[in-house]
Amino acid sequence: MVHLRRHSSAVLSGLASLAAAPAAGILSAAPLAGGGRVCGPKSRLRRSLRASTAEGFGAELVNACAGPTILSGWALHLGATPLEVGALAALPQLAQFVQLPSSWITTLMGRRRVAIAAVCLSREALLPLALLPFLGLSPTGARGLIVAVAAVSAILGVLGNNAWTAWMGELVPEALRGRYFGRRTALCTFGGTFCGVGVARLLDAVTSRGLAGLALSGLAGVACLLGLVTTVLMGKQHDPPGPPPRGPSVKAVLRPLRDIEARSLLAYQVAWNASVGVGGAFFTFHLLHTLRVGYTVAAIHAAGGAMARILAAPLWGRALDRFGARPVLAACSFAAAVLPITWLATSPGFVWPIAIDALVGGVAWSGHGLASFSLPLSVAPRRDRPFYLAAFAMAGGVAYAVATWGGGVLAGALPRPLSTLGAVRGHGLELLFALSALGRFASAFLALRIVEEGAGSLAELHRAARGAALGVLAGARVWVVGK
Repeated sequence: MVHLRRHSSAVLSGLASLAAAPAAGILSAAPLAGGGRVCGPKSRLRRSLRASTAEGFGAELVNACAGPTILSGWALHLGATPLEVGALAALPQLAQFVQLPSSWITTLMGRRRVAIAAVCLSREALLPLALLPFLGLSPTGARGLIVAVAAVSAILGVLGNNAWTAWMGELVPEALRGRYFGRRTALCTFGGTFCGVGVARLLDAVTSRGLAGLALSGLAGVACLLGLVTTVLMGKQHDPPGPPPRGPSVKAVLRPLRDIEARSLLAYQVAWNASVGVGGAFFTFHLLHTLRVGYTVAAIHAAGGAMARILAAPLWGRALDRFGARPVLAACSFAAAVLPITWLATSPGFVWPIAIDALVGGVAWSGHGLASFSLPLSVAPRRDRPFYLAAFAMAGGVAYAVATWGGGVLAGALPRPLSTLGAVRGHGLELLFALSALGRFASAFLALRIVEEGAGSLAELHRAARGAALGVLAGARVWVVGK
């Protein structure tokens, strides 16, 4: 009974915090105990952070022109099956297998050098897609080329991300990390959303004229050009001095597995990413293929979620600096567990539940993304950071990839009454969405067990957020009465 009350309290705190926790950002943010006082940033640091924000903005534009949604559009344009779509969606996570070699390369060659080179090549690897309509390939051959390009880009992206995250861990002061990345996320999301809506309108306009292939290839060419711009911006950021990294060794690779703090985060990463992957990889496919809403409605859904992220990200960032990443991660995990249920309620002609997904998901994923980025940097020792980051990313990525592949197999192999949960007019993905919801809910409890030095509790975050929200409402009431 005691455990039941404790678990119920955690769930209620998590869900309530979703509604109010961003308001905690209204409170004056204070660094965690031991974080130290941050003086005014030097001009060199300020220039680097501005360049990093601009690069992130450009990266979002690249993603809007050649990201997962566009790759799903390529797959549907070429007649891909659900299993092929699931495999394509799983590639970025499956590529996490190269995290450990990436950590060795980062250690040997330097984080800044590796980040700039690998990220540039990952974006320029999209060039064959710009030439695809002119190669004369069969639909099968074209689908194979798309998978190959996506795989190469994903592997290079993993290499670059490992080095870039280690680089940012040194570049951005710890006590400013939440606020800086919160503002950066908001600005980058705005750019990606604006571009994404324009891309969707373009694709809807040309698809009816039989020009979807040419439009998709043109977007790939634009993505490559933008990739060159982002490379120049990365070159404008300096690499601050830090403790020399440990040389690559088997002992260094295994060190995260012996660290109790790291193991608690690894357990969460595996459980959470498997739960998200089993159903989440098919949301875009469901939206375009089953609900047949078109690219514009898909873009409006994405834009709604993006607007929620834009508004919530800076506030989550301040809350993260004040309370730590663990309570923010837990609150957002409980909230995100509800999202697959909204997709269960959809059907052709009945798509309004995706508005709930956009609003709640935008707020939840905004805080979850910031906490997921910050927590590994807090847990990992500075000298071993590339190896810890590799372990965290690989554990989550492999779990996501395996779950996505398994979900694709289940969707095609199970008897229809089972895959649709008995729904007469079901679309065949109901079981996957239900498994994703249950898995996320169970995984959220693991977030409460993550060890983070100096972090507050979920209850503390909830109380502070509630107080801040009530203060805002009281102020608004006084303003209305005064009017």
